[in-house]
Amino acid sequence: MSNIEQKRHSLSHVLAMAVLERFPKVKFGIGPTIENGFYYDFGDIKISDDDLAGLEKKMRLLIAKDLKFEKKFITTAETKKIFKNQKYKLELIKELQKEKQPISIYQSGDFIDLCAGPHIKSTKEINPEIFKLTKIAGAYWKGSEKNPMLTRIYGLAFETKKELDDYLKMAEEAEKRDHRKLGKELEIYTTADEIGPGLILWLPNGVIIKQELEKWAIETEKKWGYKHVSTPHITKAELFKISGHLPYYKEDLYAPFEIEGEAYYLKPMNCPHTHMIYKSKERSYRDLPLRLAEYGQVYRYERSGVLHGLMRVRGFCQNDAHIYVQPENAVEEFINVLNLHKYYYNALKVKDWRVMLGVRDPKNLRAKYHGDDKMWQKAEEMTKEALDKADVEYEIEKGGAAHYGPKADIYIRSAIGKEYAIGTDQLDLYMPERFKLSYTDKDGKEKMPYVIHRAPLGSHERMVGFLLEHYAGNFPVWLSPVQVKILPVSEKFNDYAKKVLEELQRVEVRSEIDENNETLGKRIRNAELQKIPYVLVVGEKEKESGTVSVRERGKGDLGAMPLEKFIEKIKKEISEKK
Repeated sequence: MSNIEQKRHSLSHVLAMAVLERFPKVKFGIGPTIENGFYYDFGDIKISDDDLAGLEKKMRLLIAKDLKFEKKFITTAETKKIFKNQKYKLELIKELQKEKQPISIYQSGDFIDLCAGPHIKSTKEINPEIFKLTKIAGAYWKGSEKNPMLTRIYGLAFETKKELDDYLKMAEEAEKRDHRKLGKELEIYTTADEIGPGLILWLPNGVIIKQELEKWAIETEKKWGYKHVSTPHITKAELFKISGHLPYYKEDLYAPFEIEGEAYYLKPMNCPHTHMIYKSKERSYRDLPLRLAEYGQVYRYERSGVLHGLMRVRGFCQNDAHIYVQPENAVEEFINVLNLHKYYYNALKVKDWRVMLGVRDPKNLRAKYHGDDKMWQKAEEMTKEALDKADVEYEIEKGGAAHYGPKADIYIRSAIGKEYAIGTDQLDLYMPERFKLSYTDKDGKEKMPYVIHRAPLGSHERMVGFLLEHYAGNFPVWLSPVQVKILPVSEKFNDYAKKVLEELQRVEVRSEIDENNETLGKRIRNAELQKIPYVLVVGEKEKESGTVSVRERGKGDLGAMPLEKFIEKIKKEISEKK
């Protein structure tokens, strides 16, 4: 554990000391380090965010006392005596005893905690300006909904005050960019309890964004040699028995329902259905690679505790495709897929992305994974070869593979450093065998194709959520739900505003008129809050000269220009996806 992690861990104990002074009957859970900080879980306390400043002050007073962190190994009997009134600690002691693990405590002054450490030697090593308590949340004991709800207090801690200040500044910006906040303000999406958690209701503005993304993807995929298919939302259980998702993936499926005596499931992924399309006719090597793409709607039963706005949902539309390829061409085709990622992300100004390659856990080869060692070794080696040749940054995660093959999870990082898994690419040697997929090779022999699964734009839901945060709601012109807002300076110029609107709509520029009776300044401000790329102000001068006064988002007043010139300008930006 690094020095800063030891300081964070020690700060969690100092937090526990501060809470104990205020709540003598508090029940202690655990207090680990986390990325950028620490937390501690408490039972039997009532506290709010307003109390955090007082706890911070108390922690700084404790730090000034130069408290030592002294480790001791003690017997089970001694720990049970020390923690006789601490039910959560007693539960942890039982687990340590069952696992025959040594039991250690750390003592600082009169405070004793069950802990394996390590810690710093003394609180004098902690600069009292490097930490901050940030929030209070509820957390089930051991993460299980069957257990009591505890109060979790989060804190940040860094090596220097500057690092803390920089992080807080970035966190403030992240809060402004939170896609849930922007999604509501910009009327992108909503949800309803009557429909269910994790099920998104797209509003008109959101529909435009996802339609533009899908239109772009379909146009791009056609140029890259893809053909598009469509598959149903439900299927018989038999299909998932063939694929192996039953029983392996059953907990992530919505409960089955019966039709005419047979069990059906909502579709959780598109691949088994696409495999059946491949099987619908005999295939030749001349047909390969066969790239079948679909923006397919799927449903997965995500646990309620992990649902998060557009980022983690139960129903989503995936930018999916499955490529059926001759084995000798699989690496080259996988490289093409990675190049498609590069194309999309460059166009979206996503400069920071990486791959986490999930491979089998060598300690758990049989319990989790289908297929034989030879198949797995070949799939992993070919995937690594493709990633190396494509010059893509990647790390290897042991145990991160799917049950039927290695998977390359793609992570993209937003302008403020937030990272999200957006999609997965996989070289699959297992499903073709399960589905008995074949093609006739040039030598006349029947052979099995390999399959590449890919989703470079992920789902509409997660991609729109990511882009909301990445752009802070300032979508590029081609993606903006409303591209132009027209503001007549008074009612006298409504007719001219309508003529401008007609010309813009004629060339498919998404435009609206704001004819409210509010002041021009307030209407301009409203358009800025709606993050509309262009505002056109029209009055007497503009009407007489056939011009528009142009305000560009982020640049302000550009002055008057002929309407034809403005149309030429915005159409160029839209076509080039600037």
